[in-house]
Amino acid sequence: MRWFQMDRRLQSPQFIQTSLFLITHINPLQRGLGITRGSMPNRLATSTSPYLLQHQTNPVDWYPWCEEAFELAKRADKPVFLSIGYSACHWCHVMAHESFESPAIAQILNEYFVSIKVDREQRPDIDHIYMQTVQMLTGSGGWPLSVFLTPDGRPFYAGTYWPPTERWGRPGFNTILNAVVDSWKNRREPLLSQANELTHHLQPKPPSEPTPVSSNWEKNSIERADQTLAESFDSKHGGFGRAPKFPHALDLRLLIAIESHIPSEPRLQRITKTLDAMLQGGIYDQLAGGFARYSTDDRWLVPHFEKMLYDNALLVQSYLDGYLLTGNQRYAEVIRQTLDYVLSDLTDVLGGFYSARDADSEGVEGKYYVWSREEILQELGQERGNQFCEAYGVTFGGNFDGMNVLYEAATLQQVAHTSRMSIDSVRQQLAEDRLRLLELRKSRPSPSLDDKVLCSWNGMMIASMARAGMVLGERKYLAAATHAASLIVNQMMSEEGELKHSWRKGVAETTGFLEDYAHCVEAFLVLLECTGEHRYLDQALRWMECIESQFGDESGGYYFTSKHSEKLITRFKDDHDGSTPSANSVMTMNLVRLARLIPKSPWLERAERQIGWMRQGLPRSTAPYGQFLLAVDYWCGPTSEILLIAKDEDTLREALIATMQKYLPRTFVIGVVANSREHQRLKNGPLADHLHGKELPPGAKVVTYRCIENVCHDVQLST
Repeated sequence: MRWFQMDRRLQSPQFIQTSLFLITHINPLQRGLGITRGSMPNRLATSTSPYLLQHQTNPVDWYPWCEEAFELAKRADKPVFLSIGYSACHWCHVMAHESFESPAIAQILNEYFVSIKVDREQRPDIDHIYMQTVQMLTGSGGWPLSVFLTPDGRPFYAGTYWPPTERWGRPGFNTILNAVVDSWKNRREPLLSQANELTHHLQPKPPSEPTPVSSNWEKNSIERADQTLAESFDSKHGGFGRAPKFPHALDLRLLIAIESHIPSEPRLQRITKTLDAMLQGGIYDQLAGGFARYSTDDRWLVPHFEKMLYDNALLVQSYLDGYLLTGNQRYAEVIRQTLDYVLSDLTDVLGGFYSARDADSEGVEGKYYVWSREEILQELGQERGNQFCEAYGVTFGGNFDGMNVLYEAATLQQVAHTSRMSIDSVRQQLAEDRLRLLELRKSRPSPSLDDKVLCSWNGMMIASMARAGMVLGERKYLAAATHAASLIVNQMMSEEGELKHSWRKGVAETTGFLEDYAHCVEAFLVLLECTGEHRYLDQALRWMECIESQFGDESGGYYFTSKHSEKLITRFKDDHDGSTPSANSVMTMNLVRLARLIPKSPWLERAERQIGWMRQGLPRSTAPYGQFLLAVDYWCGPTSEILLIAKDEDTLREALIATMQKYLPRTFVIGVVANSREHQRLKNGPLADHLHGKELPPGAKVVTYRCIENVCHDVQLST
């Protein structure tokens, strides 16, 4: 979550007075509070969202986001209470148990509000708009997101988590509700004025005159980002900034790209210390693999236990880059363990990747993942149990509420010295003991699974799975990537070629957003490189044309929602990276790669236009632009294309793997089987220039052409 300062234009006396009144004013409702609903399902019971289904038996008379809810609010002259969260969110669960399951609070909501529940993952467009509201009002944001709206959807007050009654310096949710009710009845004009003001500031700013930039602004921006990350680096524990500490996967990829061009020992240490610290810490699941959302402390020890698909997809890419840069086999192990976790726990039988695994089980955060020393000694015995506890920092006192989050507390050498065993024997015993404890852990009540398939997040994981399959020489990962890609094409795309955002149990819904198209294009370009199957390029180009027609803006950038999406109170463009890369940043990389791959095409002009629009934000800060600067680095070049022509599919596969097992951040790989039907077709297609005059010589198994800036410099034959 990004942090912002309150917009100075929103600090008018009337604006602040209204906000303070809503926070502090108490006017208790003088009426009896009883149960308004039993355990009968409410309107959320028919939803495909696991998050909404979690609330289907609340006594709150929830509506999903729909026109019916706003029409009711208009007819009844009631404000709307909008609650946005997601299924794996710990504090969303807390507010649900404390407030939304409370008959007393439900009575207030049902009598005086129309209440709407939204899954932020299914509707990122709604979430983005109203998250901006709370950020403008408070300077920060998060989930659960709680917003009060007029019946036409304009926000007039917002916050995040509120306890049911005043606690920790926060006003109680009941206090907030009563104050809003009183203000809506008796002081409505200030609320409406505030709604107008907030809605005005949510509108896109008119295009500004292009800011003059130096001829080497690209180099300066990348250097500035490198310096900014150096200044925020935690030299003691690795990572950037302070607790809560996030992985910064995109920034790590940027640093690795810079390091490959301009080696620097201090930068390399920042990269490796961060990668090492995360895999050794509690943020990494030492038994099953996979990364939790973030660390609550500086040491990467105690995670926020939810596991999100996108975090793991992005971190796999970071560790792949780190592995190719350094050759550190430990990074390869982490990639395998993480992807194996995704395949075993987050993969649908039809190939799609699920969204998340919750942080809570039986209502307790982290309960599924933590251990007592007694449990481990009982399972493993005294000798091996003590060895395991030394290796993974398990004590009788614990490091998390009296229990233990596992982390690498000692090296293999240290454990071997204590145990008087060889390092290989210790490594083998610890591997066996991890499996035993993992099986024991599986017998516990598991955290809930969010089994919806999101198009954008699947695009990220497809790219990671496919690339890992080549880098590690593991066919199962590439097979998983192609399987998931088939689900998107067959289950999440209309006959007209337009994507749906969300899929669950055979039902695809919600018009696709820019992030869906952008990440799917990225994934299909990676699949083209990894498989040599050019149908992936054809589909990626069709989606790119759809993006231009449905999301494009002549003034620059791309809207988050398409022309066919539901009309909300504003239509925005996202350019700042958050927990995931901004869709416009991903689009920049897509455009840059296509411009270099197909130079005689409109993509070159579109890439230049996109970079010009995106760079307007760079004079302010490079911090949330990691993905964009990766694209800028690619754009700066020199770029290269590697063309492989092989005698048959098996030879091509081997050649592709050998090629992609090198770190090539500014390179596109093209593979084709000589004289195949596809080879002949491609000679007249978008890659014709790359194939013109290039053939497999007689007697050769494979020929490799390496072209730099569209000029071939190297030809290698394998016989």
